Amino acid sequence: MREIWSVESAALRLREEIRSELDFAAAVTEQTVRSLIERKAAEESRARKWTSEERLWVVERVLASFRGLDILEPLLNDADVTEIMVNGHEDVFYEKHGRISRYPHRFESRERLEDIIQSIVSRVNRTVNEASPIVDARLPDGSRVNVVLPPVSLKGPTLTIRKFPERPVTMERLLEWNAITPEAAHDLQQAVRDKTNIFISGGTGSGKTTMLNVLAQSIPDEERVITIEDSAELQLRTLTNVVSLETRTANTEGKGEITIRQLLRAALRMRPNRIIVGEVRGPEALDMLQAMNTGHEGSLSTGHANSIRDMLSRLETMAIGGADLPLEVIRKQIASAVHLVVHVSRMPDFTRKVTEIAAVEGLRGGEYVLRPAYVWKPDENGGKLCRIEQDLS
Repeated sequence: MREIWSVESAALRLREEIRSELDFAAAVTEQTVRSLIERKAAEESRARKWTSEERLWVVERVLASFRGLDILEPLLNDADVTEIMVNGHEDVFYEKHGRISRYPHRFESRERLEDIIQSIVSRVNRTVNEASPIVDARLPDGSRVNVVLPPVSLKGPTLTIRKFPERPVTMERLLEWNAITPEAAHDLQQAVRDKTNIFISGGTGSGKTTMLNVLAQSIPDEERVITIEDSAELQLRTLTNVVSLETRTANTEGKGEITIRQLLRAALRMRPNRIIVGEVRGPEALDMLQAMNTGHEGSLSTGHANSIRDMLSRLETMAIGGADLPLEVIRKQIASAVHLVVHVSRMPDFTRKVTEIAAVEGLRGGEYVLRPAYVWKPDENGGKLCRIEQDLS
C-alpha cells in the first residue's frame, strides 16, 4: 500500500505551487482556487497514478490549507466528531461516537500549527505566547478551543477543540438519546419556568454545557437573561432579550483582564431577570450565590464535581476563596441560593446521561439536607433514572 506521507508530501508541494500562482492582491474566490487545485491534482494524478480517492483527498487537503484550519477541516466538517486533540504538529487525535482515534494526517511543521493557533485566538481578541502560554478561545461556530504552548507543553503546541452541534440540542433529542426520562425532563422544565435556581454538576465531557443549554430553552422569552462565560458557548436561540458577556485575559503588559467576578457585578446593574454563568470555577462562586440570594431567581450554572454532595463541597471551597467568611455562613448562603442540583455523567458505553437530581432543602445540624428526586439505578440493561419523589418544588 502506498505510504500516506507520499500523498501528503505531494499535497504540500501542490499547495506551494498554487500559492505562487495566485494573485492575492486581487479578489480570489474559493471556486477559483478549487478549479486551480483540481487541475493541478489531475495532472499530478496522471503522473503518479493516484486512485480517485487519493486525488479527491489531495484536492480537499490543499483547499483546506487555504481557507481554514488545514488538516483539521475534515474533522470540523464531520458532524459526528465531537472533540479534536492536537498533541504537537505530528500527533492528532479525535473523538467520534465517544471513542478516541488517531488521525492519519499531521501538520507539515510546528510553525504551521502555531500560525493556525494564532489565527484562532486573534479572532476573539485573545493572546497566547511563551509569556502567556495558556488560553481559552472559540471558533466562529462557538466550538470551544483550548491552547497550551511551550514551555508549558513539552511536546509542542497543544490544541484542543470541543465541537458543538450545528443546531442546539433540545430536550426532545435528549429523550431520543435516553439521556433523561420523560418525567424528569418535564419536572426540570417546570423547575426552570418556576424560577428555581439550578446547578448542573458533572465531570469533564459529561454534558454539563449541553444540559445548561437545554434547560435555558425553558426560560420564558419575555425575561431578560445575562450570560457570563470564559469563552462564549451558550446558544440561547429561543430567547430574544439576551446579553452575552465574555471574560478577557490580560494583555502582554499584564493589564486589561476582565474576570467572571467583574462581569457578575456588572450584570447586576443590567436589570437581569436571570443570570447564567457557564461554569463556576473559583471565587466568583460567592458572587453567584449572592446574586441568587438577592432577587435573581431562576439562575443557572455548572461546575465540575463527581456527585451532588461533591458539588456543594466544591462550592464551599470556591466561595471561601472569594471572601474570608466562616464556613457556617458560606453553607447558609449555598443552602439558601441553590434549590436544585442536576448531576450528569459519562457512562461506560460513552453515552451521557442524567444520573441524579436532588433538591437542597436547607441545613440540619450544619449539614445539607438533600431530597433525592431521581437517582440512577443499574439493572441488567445498564440502568435507568428512577423517580424517588413526585414533587421538585
